[in-house]
Amino acid sequence: MSTQDIAQFPDEVVTQAFTRLIDVPGLTGTLALITLDNGHDHTRPSTFGPGGLASLNAALDQAFAAEPAAIAVTGKPFVFAVGADLSGIGQITERAQAHEIAQAGHDVFRRLTESTIPTFAFVNGAAMGGGLELALSCHYRTVSTGAAAIAFPECFLGLFPGWGGTQLLPNLIGPDAAVTVIVENALNQNKMLNPAKATELGVFDVLLESPDFLEESVRWATRVVGGSQQVPRPEIDRGQGWDDAVARARELVSSKTQGASPAVTRTVELIDMARNNDLDAGYAAETESLADAIMTDELRAGLYSFDLTQKRAKRPAGAPDKSLARDVKKVGVVGAGLMAGQLALLFVRRLEVPVVITDIDQDRIDKGVEYIHGEIDKLALKGRLSPDATNRLKALVSGSLDKAAFADADFVIEAVFEEMTVKQKVFAELEQHVAAETILATNTSSLSITEMASQLRHPERVVGFHFFNPVAVLPLLEIVRGGATDDAALATAFGVGKKLKKSCVLVKDAPAFVVNRLLTRFMGEIIAAIDEGTPFDVADRALTPLGLPMSPLVLLQLVGPAVAQHVNETMHAAYPERYGLSENLQRFVDAGKTAVWDADGKIDPEVDALWQPGDSPSTEEQVRDRALEALAQEARIMLDEGVVAEAQDLDLCMILGAGWPFWLGGITPYLDRAGVSERVNGTRFLPVGAASVPA
Repeated sequence: MSTQDIAQFPDEVVTQAFTRLIDVPGLTGTLALITLDNGHDHTRPSTFGPGGLASLNAALDQAFAAEPAAIAVTGKPFVFAVGADLSGIGQITERAQAHEIAQAGHDVFRRLTESTIPTFAFVNGAAMGGGLELALSCHYRTVSTGAAAIAFPECFLGLFPGWGGTQLLPNLIGPDAAVTVIVENALNQNKMLNPAKATELGVFDVLLESPDFLEESVRWATRVVGGSQQVPRPEIDRGQGWDDAVARARELVSSKTQGASPAVTRTVELIDMARNNDLDAGYAAETESLADAIMTDELRAGLYSFDLTQKRAKRPAGAPDKSLARDVKKVGVVGAGLMAGQLALLFVRRLEVPVVITDIDQDRIDKGVEYIHGEIDKLALKGRLSPDATNRLKALVSGSLDKAAFADADFVIEAVFEEMTVKQKVFAELEQHVAAETILATNTSSLSITEMASQLRHPERVVGFHFFNPVAVLPLLEIVRGGATDDAALATAFGVGKKLKKSCVLVKDAPAFVVNRLLTRFMGEIIAAIDEGTPFDVADRALTPLGLPMSPLVLLQLVGPAVAQHVNETMHAAYPERYGLSENLQRFVDAGKTAVWDADGKIDPEVDALWQPGDSPSTEEQVRDRALEALAQEARIMLDEGVVAEAQDLDLCMILGAGWPFWLGGITPYLDRAGVSERVNGTRFLPVGAASVPA
């Protein structure tokens, strides 16, 4: 990379590459070991910007000049490398600059692929994106059992592996497995591979124990160079098998993105191109495609989303000083139903403290404990828990009919029926048994925390702790401060949320908080359009161009029409002018219906019969405009009310709690780019360039 290119990334934390020549017993000649290190501890993984690529290139110069018997690349403790320096991508303003960084990655990594000297990647820790492409560029790969994360997350960001990944991986492990790693896992909430699974797929040649990983890798490489260790490679099906894999990839992309992410669509084309195993053509296509992608709104939006989840989510705006947090050594859960069981399971797994559940009868309690024990057993069968850990966690879970079992609990959360009087009664009963400092948390999705705590002697210790279903999967936790909630209770809630490995956002006590408020407003406009006479299928397709994870009516089915209607009633009571009530939806709920569509994807005849539409249908575009304008209006009102600190928190909530796609960059930047914000509110939510190509 030139000095000018490096200057374009002024904030790059440069990953330095250091070459050492090592004499190895049994190896004729030396081993050139290149170690990647960005000078930070493992909390900041090594990445590649222009400076990092230049350093690796210089290290390779030194290695090749020594004419060693083998060259190996490894990382600092716990980290191999995690890809391109994404923080610098947003500073690129011209395609020529984007092309230069795309080409540079290929030029440097390809030296390892085309080397006449055997090259090895000793993957000692996290390897993602460009870091995994670096490993694939080597002839052979070892991986440590302690490597925490292995993945190609690019499609999750609205990008694709652009430094060789789309070409090398299919030709190493076959196209179908490559589609799983590159496309399916990324679009499935950025699923990671563990070292054993990655080795099973063929991404790595051998899995080695972490304590002596480097030494064992050197010994293994010595045997490979000496010829005593054979490294088999599978035969790749370049005919029907490749066709089938590409067809599966296209179907995945269509269902997950609705065609709304051009770079993800391009990923499939590049994987198909790899069939010819022509690196010159494949790398040229990756370079040109990557240069194009870097200049798109979708990538800038994806980088904005990534920044929110990696930085803002870890430093929640408005959270009290963590020194105020109290220790939590025992947890109580009121309720033994499915949601309560999920909560209890999460608490016992993450906090590893006693968790006691309670309900109105022993049978429900027994079933609740049985569910939790069963889920722990499932984790053990998947190899995610050792036998000792399994027994220990199961022993920490108990049930009791008597709320006196919560007497020594530090944190009690209720997950009972979503009705204010019921929840107030539960808290009143709890206050008779728990200490004055015990945190009382509610998993309410829409009810007022302030009102819920209003009849207690100590309302200051009540906090909203709103999870999203499924609890184990969705990372968002809305932490709601009631009118009387004090800093100690709030700090404890944030401390617990962090230990639960959730991304916490501080929310003001306002009806339905953030995600449910926005989704209810959005859904209300869709239902209203159907009430007016818009056909179900037209309304359901209206948001397809956004590439949302599911259509509105499928979302209604997932949430449950009765639950959705209950939240809508809460919102109507608070804001009747913006949240209407649908008589048709009420009839739908009263009839016990849970879905508009039948098993064949057609409108349920009974639903069609009970719905009484008007005679003013809308087009898909009109429904889409209506829904987006409602979101823009509601988001602005929420910011004016101080529901969250900034627009970025609305975006973070929708990304992590509602599955809003990364490549849209959250609600507010999308509404800005589409011109909806200014049309509705007269102003943008974010400055120009915050999540788009710089103006």
